[in-house]
Amino acid sequence: MKIQRIGDITCELGEGPVWDAEEQALYFVDILGKKIGRYDYAADAFATWSTKATVGSLALRKEGGAIVAFGDGFGLFDFGSGDVTMLGDPEAHLPSTVWSDGKVDPRGRFLAGTVAIDQKSMICGLYSVDQGRITKLDDGFGITNGPCWSPDGRTFYYADCVPCDIYAYDYDIETGAIANRRVFANTRHLGGIPDGATVDTEGRLWSAICMAGKIACWLPDGTLDRVIEVPPKFVSSVMFGGPKLDRLFVTSIYGPTLGFEADVVGGQLFVIDGLGATGLPEPRYAG
Repeated sequence: MKIQRIGDITCELGEGPVWDAEEQALYFVDILGKKIGRYDYAADAFATWSTKATVGSLALRKEGGAIVAFGDGFGLFDFGSGDVTMLGDPEAHLPSTVWSDGKVDPRGRFLAGTVAIDQKSMICGLYSVDQGRITKLDDGFGITNGPCWSPDGRTFYYADCVPCDIYAYDYDIETGAIANRRVFANTRHLGGIPDGATVDTEGRLWSAICMAGKIACWLPDGTLDRVIEVPPKFVSSVMFGGPKLDRLFVTSIYGPTLGFEADVVGGQLFVIDGLGATGLPEPRYAG
């Protein structure tokens, strides 16, 4: 196994890596830096776009551009012009929440949730954006994170950093409905909180364990398979990418952003090789 830094990018709060197989590029966000980043794999080069609002997560669209969970709601972003077309903010009545991690399901719906600004109030929700229609799926969270699906799309995983729980739901791929929420894993014994996550072709769930400098991998039955130590203490998310989808890209956070002591490698982008695992292609938003 080999862990190495990519480029010289340093984010305030790096998050939301998305590997796009069509473009062979990695997209990511700097939430507090109000930026969207893109890493061109073949050219080994970066591009960035500035946004007016904080940006919690994004996914590419089938029609071009991206759907973005901005701090003030869902919007469509045009990479060429930088223009944003807002779709709505179902938590506009909750000024104490901001939008967070999101991903696209196998049928093209974008699911994302919110974070309580005080990082403890259990007032946040999980929402689905389907062809522009926003639907609330669940609530009662404090810091939502790590949405991802099992390879067959029938299990949806979602984390709340406040109780350190990763939940599993039954997922109806035809309707986008969720049911039977249960605790899949808890990360307190690992010394950190469950952050961004992804699932590989074998159905194993890989999660960044923020504040602990670890990436943990669980088998589909919830058994902890392995724990990997990584350079940044505030590791924030993971995503398989590369031409063979066998390289694990890792985002991280600069310590003072969270009110902690500076981490000299915090905010940097890393890649891990030699894990013996392969990811799944990320779907694009159908809207």
